[in-house]
Amino acid sequence: MSDENKSMHDFDFILLGEYFASLDRQGPGSPEVTKKALSFIDNLNEDSKIADIGCGTGSQTLILAEKTTGKITGIDLMPTFVDMFNKRIEQLNLNDRLNCKEGSMEDLPFEKEELDLIWSEGAIYNIGYQSGLEEWQKLLKPGGFIAVSEASWFTDEQPDEIKDFWNMEYPEIDTIPNKVRQMQEAGFVPVATFIIPNECWTKHYYEPQVEAQKQFLEKYPGNETAKDLVRSMVVEAELFDKYHQYYGYAFFIGKKI
Repeated sequence: MSDENKSMHDFDFILLGEYFASLDRQGPGSPEVTKKALSFIDNLNEDSKIADIGCGTGSQTLILAEKTTGKITGIDLMPTFVDMFNKRIEQLNLNDRLNCKEGSMEDLPFEKEELDLIWSEGAIYNIGYQSGLEEWQKLLKPGGFIAVSEASWFTDEQPDEIKDFWNMEYPEIDTIPNKVRQMQEAGFVPVATFIIPNECWTKHYYEPQVEAQKQFLEKYPGNETAKDLVRSMVVEAELFDKYHQYYGYAFFIGKKI
Protein backbone atom coordinates (compact mmCIF):
# COMPACT_ATOMS: atom_id res chain seq x y z
CA MET A 1 0.00 0.00 0.00
CA SER A 2 1.46 3.40 -0.93
CA ASP A 3 1.65 6.14 1.69
CA GLU A 4 -0.92 8.32 -0.07
CA ASN A 5 -3.39 5.45 -0.09
CA LYS A 6 -3.32 4.70 3.62
CA SER A 7 -6.67 4.41 5.33
CA MET A 8 -7.34 6.51 8.44
CA HIS A 9 -7.28 3.26 10.41
CA ASP A 10 -3.60 2.79 9.51
CA PHE A 11 -2.36 5.86 11.37
CA ASP A 12 -1.08 6.24 14.93
CA PHE A 13 -4.08 6.72 17.23
CA ILE A 14 -2.45 9.50 19.30
CA LEU A 15 -1.21 11.50 16.31
CA LEU A 16 -4.55 11.07 14.57
CA GLY A 17 -6.37 12.42 17.60
CA GLU A 18 -4.02 15.37 17.96
CA TYR A 19 -4.34 16.31 14.30
CA PHE A 20 -8.14 16.32 14.26
CA ALA A 21 -8.39 17.92 17.71
CA SER A 22 -6.85 21.04 16.17
CA LEU A 23 -9.92 21.41 13.94
CA ASP A 24 -13.32 22.76 14.94
CA ARG A 25 -14.95 19.93 12.99
CA GLN A 26 -13.63 16.37 12.68
CA GLY A 27 -15.70 15.68 9.55
CA PRO A 28 -17.71 17.39 6.82
CA GLY A 29 -20.79 19.28 7.99
CA SER A 30 -22.02 22.67 9.17
CA PRO A 31 -24.34 24.20 11.78
CA GLU A 32 -26.93 24.76 9.05
CA VAL A 33 -26.91 21.09 8.06
CA THR A 34 -27.25 19.95 11.68
CA LYS A 35 -30.25 22.26 12.12
CA LYS A 36 -31.81 21.06 8.87
CA ALA A 37 -31.54 17.40 9.88
CA LEU A 38 -32.95 18.20 13.31
CA SER A 39 -35.96 19.94 11.73
CA PHE A 40 -37.28 16.53 10.59
CA ILE A 41 -37.41 15.21 14.16
CA ASP A 42 -40.39 15.84 16.42
CA ASN A 43 -41.70 14.90 19.88
CA LEU A 44 -38.52 15.96 21.72
CA ASN A 45 -38.94 17.63 25.11
CA GLU A 46 -37.02 18.30 28.34
CA ASP A 47 -37.34 14.62 29.33
CA SER A 48 -35.87 13.34 26.07
CA LYS A 49 -32.59 11.43 26.12
CA ILE A 50 -30.26 12.08 23.21
CA ALA A 51 -26.93 10.46 22.29
CA ASP A 52 -24.40 11.89 19.84
CA ILE A 53 -22.22 8.93 18.91
CA GLY A 54 -18.78 9.78 17.56
CA CYS A 55 -19.26 13.36 18.70
CA GLY A 56 -15.65 14.50 18.31
CA THR A 57 -15.05 17.80 20.10
CA GLY A 58 -18.77 18.52 20.02
CA SER A 59 -19.43 21.18 17.38
CA GLN A 60 -22.68 19.60 16.22
CA THR A 61 -23.56 18.43 19.74
CA LEU A 62 -23.65 22.02 20.93
CA ILE A 63 -26.12 22.80 18.12
CA LEU A 64 -28.29 19.96 19.39
CA ALA A 65 -28.08 21.42 22.89
CA GLU A 66 -29.07 24.83 21.56
CA LYS A 67 -32.07 23.55 19.63
CA THR A 68 -33.41 20.92 22.06
CA THR A 69 -34.18 20.84 25.78
CA GLY A 70 -33.44 17.21 26.69
CA LYS A 71 -30.40 15.52 28.21
CA ILE A 72 -27.55 14.87 25.75
CA THR A 73 -24.65 12.43 26.07
CA GLY A 74 -21.75 12.61 23.66
CA ILE A 75 -19.69 9.48 23.06
CA ASP A 76 -16.25 9.34 21.45
CA LEU A 77 -13.34 6.90 21.42
CA MET A 78 -10.65 9.63 21.41
CA PRO A 79 -9.73 10.73 24.98
CA THR A 80 -8.43 14.05 23.63
CA PHE A 81 -11.80 14.86 22.06
CA VAL A 82 -13.68 13.90 25.23
CA ASP A 83 -11.46 16.08 27.43
CA MET A 84 -11.77 19.05 25.08
CA PHE A 85 -15.54 18.71 24.81
CA ASN A 86 -16.08 18.41 28.55
CA LYS A 87 -14.06 21.59 29.06
CA ARG A 88 -16.28 23.37 26.54
CA ILE A 89 -19.38 22.08 28.33
CA GLU A 90 -18.08 23.42 31.65
CA GLN A 91 -17.17 26.80 30.16
CA LEU A 92 -20.68 27.12 28.70
CA ASN A 93 -22.34 26.02 31.98
CA LEU A 94 -24.18 23.19 30.26
CA ASN A 95 -23.23 20.46 32.75
CA ASP A 96 -26.83 20.07 33.88
CA ARG A 97 -27.94 18.62 30.55
CA LEU A 98 -24.86 17.82 28.49
CA ASN A 99 -21.90 15.51 29.09
CA CYS A 100 -19.32 13.58 27.09
CA LYS A 101 -17.99 10.10 27.80
CA GLU A 102 -15.15 8.07 26.36
CA GLY A 103 -16.48 4.89 24.79
CA SER A 104 -16.77 2.55 21.85
CA MET A 105 -19.65 2.47 19.38
CA GLU A 106 -19.78 -1.27 19.89
CA ASP A 107 -20.28 -1.03 23.66
CA LEU A 108 -22.46 1.98 24.38
CA PRO A 109 -23.46 2.88 27.98
CA PHE A 110 -27.21 2.88 27.35
CA GLU A 111 -30.01 0.48 28.23
CA LYS A 112 -32.37 -1.12 25.75
CA GLU A 113 -35.00 1.39 24.52
CA GLU A 114 -33.54 4.18 26.67
CA LEU A 115 -32.99 6.85 24.01
CA ASP A 116 -35.32 9.17 22.12
CA LEU A 117 -32.75 10.26 19.52
CA ILE A 118 -29.45 8.88 18.28
CA TRP A 119 -27.28 11.31 16.33
CA SER A 120 -24.05 10.58 14.44
CA GLU A 121 -22.44 12.91 11.92
CA GLY A 122 -19.81 11.33 9.69
CA ALA A 123 -18.95 8.65 12.25
CA ILE A 124 -21.18 5.59 11.82
CA TYR A 125 -18.69 4.24 9.26
CA ASN A 126 -16.47 3.25 12.21
CA ILE A 127 -18.90 0.46 13.09
CA GLY A 128 -20.41 0.17 9.61
CA TYR A 129 -23.66 1.76 8.47
CA GLN A 130 -25.77 -1.39 8.49
CA SER A 131 -24.31 -2.75 11.73
CA GLY A 132 -24.72 0.63 13.40
CA LEU A 133 -28.36 0.93 12.42
CA GLU A 134 -29.15 -2.58 13.59
CA GLU A 135 -27.35 -2.26 16.93
CA TRP A 136 -28.40 1.29 17.77
CA GLN A 137 -32.03 0.57 16.88
CA LYS A 138 -32.19 -1.56 20.03
CA LEU A 139 -31.31 1.46 22.19
CA LEU A 140 -34.14 3.61 20.85
CA LYS A 141 -37.64 3.78 22.26
CA PRO A 142 -40.43 2.87 19.83
CA GLY A 143 -41.03 6.06 17.85
CA GLY A 144 -37.49 7.25 18.55
CA PHE A 145 -35.35 8.78 15.83
CA ILE A 146 -31.94 8.16 14.31
CA ALA A 147 -30.04 10.75 12.25
CA VAL A 148 -26.71 9.94 10.62
CA SER A 149 -24.60 11.39 7.83
CA GLU A 150 -22.94 8.75 5.69
CA ALA A 151 -20.60 8.55 2.69
CA SER A 152 -22.74 7.78 -0.36
CA TRP A 153 -22.47 7.43 -4.11
CA PHE A 154 -24.59 9.89 -6.09
CA THR A 155 -24.34 7.84 -9.28
CA ASP A 156 -24.50 4.15 -10.16
CA GLU A 157 -21.15 4.28 -11.96
CA GLN A 158 -17.97 6.08 -10.88
CA PRO A 159 -14.48 6.64 -12.33
CA ASP A 160 -12.03 3.95 -11.27
CA GLU A 161 -9.76 6.32 -9.34
CA ILE A 162 -12.41 7.46 -6.88
CA LYS A 163 -14.10 4.05 -6.78
CA ASP A 164 -10.80 2.40 -5.80
CA PHE A 165 -10.13 5.05 -3.15
CA TRP A 166 -13.47 4.57 -1.42
CA ASN A 167 -13.49 0.79 -1.74
CA MET A 168 -10.26 0.81 0.27
CA GLU A 169 -11.28 3.58 2.70
CA TYR A 170 -14.86 2.43 3.31
CA PRO A 171 -16.15 -0.56 1.31
CA GLU A 172 -19.70 -0.02 2.65
CA ILE A 173 -20.13 3.15 0.62
CA ASP A 174 -23.24 2.67 -1.53
CA THR A 175 -25.91 4.58 -3.41
CA ILE A 176 -28.50 6.61 -1.54
CA PRO A 177 -31.44 4.32 -2.48
CA ASN A 178 -29.53 1.33 -1.11
CA LYS A 179 -28.76 3.19 2.11
CA VAL A 180 -32.45 4.02 2.54
CA ARG A 181 -33.34 0.38 1.95
CA GLN A 182 -30.86 -0.69 4.62
CA MET A 183 -32.46 1.75 7.04
CA GLN A 184 -35.85 0.17 6.37
CA GLU A 185 -34.44 -3.31 6.85
CA ALA A 186 -33.01 -2.25 10.23
CA GLY A 187 -36.50 -1.40 11.49
CA PHE A 188 -36.88 2.27 10.66
CA VAL A 189 -39.36 4.26 8.63
CA PRO A 190 -37.24 6.58 6.44
CA VAL A 191 -38.28 10.13 7.31
CA ALA A 192 -35.92 12.25 5.22
CA THR A 193 -32.74 12.08 3.19
CA PHE A 194 -30.70 14.95 1.79
CA ILE A 195 -27.21 15.52 0.42
CA ILE A 196 -25.05 17.91 2.40
CA PRO A 197 -23.67 20.89 0.39
CA ASN A 198 -20.14 20.87 -1.04
CA GLU A 199 -19.12 23.73 1.26
CA CYS A 200 -19.50 21.34 4.20
CA TRP A 201 -16.43 19.59 2.81
CA THR A 202 -14.52 22.59 1.48
CA LYS A 203 -15.21 25.62 3.69
CA HIS A 204 -15.92 23.75 6.93
CA TYR A 205 -13.52 20.79 6.68
CA TYR A 206 -10.72 20.88 4.10
CA GLU A 207 -9.86 24.60 4.06
CA PRO A 208 -9.31 24.86 7.85
CA GLN A 209 -6.86 21.96 7.55
CA VAL A 210 -4.38 23.94 5.44
CA GLU A 211 -3.08 25.97 8.40
CA ALA A 212 -3.50 23.00 10.76
CA GLN A 213 -1.31 20.87 8.49
CA LYS A 214 1.42 23.50 8.45
CA GLN A 215 1.48 23.71 12.24
CA PHE A 216 1.32 19.92 12.60
CA LEU A 217 4.37 19.40 10.38
CA GLU A 218 6.26 22.18 12.17
CA LYS A 219 5.60 20.42 15.48
CA TYR A 220 6.75 17.04 14.14
CA PRO A 221 9.65 17.79 11.75
CA GLY A 222 10.98 14.65 10.12
CA ASN A 223 8.19 12.48 11.51
CA GLU A 224 7.20 10.22 8.61
CA THR A 225 3.87 9.24 10.17
CA ALA A 226 2.90 12.89 10.51
CA LYS A 227 3.95 13.52 6.91
CA ASP A 228 1.93 10.53 5.69
CA LEU A 229 -1.16 11.69 7.59
CA VAL A 230 -0.99 15.19 6.12
CA ARG A 231 -0.30 13.79 2.66
CA SER A 232 -3.33 11.50 2.90
CA MET A 233 -5.59 14.41 3.83
CA VAL A 234 -4.23 16.51 0.96
CA VAL A 235 -4.94 13.66 -1.46
CA GLU A 236 -8.44 13.25 -0.05
CA ALA A 237 -9.17 16.95 -0.57
CA GLU A 238 -7.84 16.80 -4.12
CA LEU A 239 -10.02 13.80 -4.90
CA PHE A 240 -13.09 15.57 -3.58
CA ASP A 241 -12.36 18.60 -5.72
CA LYS A 242 -12.01 16.33 -8.75
CA TYR A 243 -14.90 13.91 -8.18
CA HIS A 244 -17.46 15.57 -5.84
CA GLN A 245 -20.22 15.14 -8.41
CA TYR A 246 -20.01 11.38 -7.83
CA TYR A 247 -20.04 11.16 -4.03
CA GLY A 248 -20.39 12.98 -0.73
CA TYR A 249 -22.25 12.72 2.54
CA ALA A 250 -26.00 12.30 2.73
CA PHE A 251 -28.05 12.67 5.88
CA PHE A 252 -30.43 9.81 6.66
CA ILE A 253 -33.19 10.32 9.22
CA GLY A 254 -35.36 7.41 10.34
CA LYS A 255 -38.03 6.70 12.94
CA LYS A 256 -38.09 3.40 14.80
CA ILE A 257 -41.19 1.34 14.14
